[in-house]
Amino acid sequence: MSDTPQSYRNHRRIVPGFHILTGGLILAGLVWSIVRVVKNPGAGALGFLLQCVIALLLFWYSRAFAVGVQDRVICLEERLRLARHLPQDLQSRAQELAPEQLIALRFASDAELPELVRQVLTENLRGRDAIKKRIKNWRADLQRV
Repeated sequence: MSDTPQSYRNHRRIVPGFHILTGGLILAGLVWSIVRVVKNPGAGALGFLLQCVIALLLFWYSRAFAVGVQDRVICLEERLRLARHLPQDLQSRAQELAPEQLIALRFASDAELPELVRQVLTENLRGRDAIKKRIKNWRADLQRV
């Protein structure tokens, strides 16, 4: 990770070797295999197309499964954090927060967390981006997958 402080603008993580190189090679192979099947259909071309589709599915699900586990851990961490930092009146409502809301709230500093949770609950803010854009003091998540 760079020395630049994390913010809404730069919090998304791209791993060039995975997202660009591997993803690009899989997509290029898929396009090439489709062209081969169209121009010269046969068992070999269909076999290669099948391999490319399998690689694309593995690429997609390897990321989806990792992010799913990460989201579950984030929800657990945030529920523990809310128990420490929310005033009593908000602690009883903390269970109303959906996973998407908890995931977005992880970037809020401890000081602004209670007020932001109050806004999320009273205004029924749902989208991750809508919540993240309200954060003034960004709390970096440098361990994300």
